[in-house]
Amino acid sequence: MKVVVTGGAGFIGAHLTRALLAAGAEVVVLDDLSTGAVANLAGLPVQLIVGSVTDRTTVEQACLGADSIVHLAARPSVARSLLDPMATHAVNATGTLTVLDVAQRDETHVVVASSSSVYGVGGTLPRTEDAPCRPRSPYAASKLAAEGYALGYRGGFGLPVLAVRLFNVFGPYQSVGHAYAAVVPTFIEAALSGRPLTVHGDGRQTRDFTYVSGVAGTLCDAALRRLSHPDPVNIAFGTRTDLLTVIVELERILGRTLPVRHVEPRSGDVRDSQAGTATLRTLFPDAVGLDLAAALEATVAWYVERGLPGASGVPSAVPSAAGGSAAGASGITSGALTPTVAPARSARTARPTPDAHREHLSDASGG
Repeated sequence: MKVVVTGGAGFIGAHLTRALLAAGAEVVVLDDLSTGAVANLAGLPVQLIVGSVTDRTTVEQACLGADSIVHLAARPSVARSLLDPMATHAVNATGTLTVLDVAQRDETHVVVASSSSVYGVGGTLPRTEDAPCRPRSPYAASKLAAEGYALGYRGGFGLPVLAVRLFNVFGPYQSVGHAYAAVVPTFIEAALSGRPLTVHGDGRQTRDFTYVSGVAGTLCDAALRRLSHPDPVNIAFGTRTDLLTVIVELERILGRTLPVRHVEPRSGDVRDSQAGTATLRTLFPDAVGLDLAAALEATVAWYVERGLPGASGVPSAVPSAAGGSAAGASGITSGALTPTVAPARSARTARPTPDAHREHLSDASGG
């Protein structure tokens, strides 16, 4: 079975690629490397096409003969979308439309990654898929448009599609040290570097933090079964944890008190988030998550092992979607990786904000 992973050189994509290879799939990765890294796929027997999902010719090249496409490629970050809404729309909405239109030609199955940010504020917790969506940022709106196009192609053309809403995914390979980094790696990087942990607001805002192995395993299962569903599906495990609790857990793991600096809340972020899991449990009865303490321990160990927080590399003992370690359990430790550079333009990059070490709750990881 041939599976294309857009954004496959990124954080979640690197884990998904390993899970697919462990299951015996042939994998093609399409990534413009704006946030992903070739090093994340080092030693894996995959074809890497370097190009953007906004370029139809590149997408057609990558998806030729594919049985399934897992569309993870996105322009991340609420804050980034506020700086350049048009660029966010071009990648997240129009790029998704391009992938779907190419898939429709050959009736290729597509999994489209949306975000819990589409729910916005208000309503009750946990968020079920039938809850009203009230986007609070261009990023959230672009993700809602992406899943709308996916379901529109399912209804209009009969395309087998699954739209999934990711929550706050974290774990190894997640980038750090830039203005739009997600909250967990940002906290870890600051702690390991001896800097105060910056918290926007009082730190009582809650998220459904989800370790990446459970997400990658679920996405792998969906692709291999070519699973389709008429409505979006939450991919998270129904937990609810505030930022202060995350900090307490990091203090336990590192064995010391961590200094914290509180600053003003940030525009566009939602206060609380938690996934309803009934649909997930119906479609993926074997899906399991890792508890927060164990997940944070594995993530901290990965960053420490690499010396410099955020450095890419293959983890040696990190729980993965395939079981065991992310690199060693499947036996996939070798193979030529030859990037093919497509004649496509990469997505534009918005100007970074001055504070490159602030925490970010809503990003490409789904929050």
